[in-house]
Amino acid sequence: MFIQCRDTPLWLSVGLIAVMVFRSTRPAWYRFLPVFLSVFFLVPQVHASGTGVRATQVSGELEFSCRLTWRTNGKTSHAQLFVKGNRYRIEHRGGVKTDLGYATITIVRLDKQQVWYILSQRRLVMAMPLTPDYVLPLGVRLDGEVSRSRIGEARVGDQEATLYEVVVDRYDRRETYYQWVDEARNLLLKLVSQDRDWSVEYERVILSQQPNYFFETPLGYRMFQATEKQADEG
Repeated sequence: MFIQCRDTPLWLSVGLIAVMVFRSTRPAWYRFLPVFLSVFFLVPQVHASGTGVRATQVSGELEFSCRLTWRTNGKTSHAQLFVKGNRYRIEHRGGVKTDLGYATITIVRLDKQQVWYILSQRRLVMAMPLTPDYVLPLGVRLDGEVSRSRIGEARVGDQEATLYEVVVDRYDRRETYYQWVDEARNLLLKLVSQDRDWSVEYERVILSQQPNYFFETPLGYRMFQATEKQADEG
């Protein structure tokens, strides 16, 4: 009995039925003709479909949420981080001090080359030009990377990781890092500078789609442009 699948083209179904009707009156090798036809026509379709899935996964934006901990110049800060491609939202624990008060949320828009501080008490958004100080390292491969050496297996909290030593040449300065990578998901988990007091760590990373409104200014808030540095990045 021949059963037509929902995605099987009609012309192919008719052809296979015709072959099966006449195969009993033909030589024995004709009995395998439907199999040959199925392989010839269906395998390329399956391969094309698989290629499309892989292309979507590779070209899709990186989206996740996690707990963020970063340290610079003796100060450690904690936040919840939400990432959607070239945009991310940082919900600070304790806030970030600015000239107009504490901002509870920072939105970094790499696409607009701006950083937005959300001042909830004043219903204001303070916009500042994007500088390298605001850019979090999110990819496994670092900007300006010149060499990478695998050290071995390690852990970040309860997460298995692979530890690397990575050398970066950026902004006319060479710097060496220890880097912990989740190889299975190709995610950066932790990065520590060997040359200065600086580190960043991503804990409990959950890969999931993030809503667009997370990375927009809140409704009813007034935005103003700050021409000078008026906030402590932490």
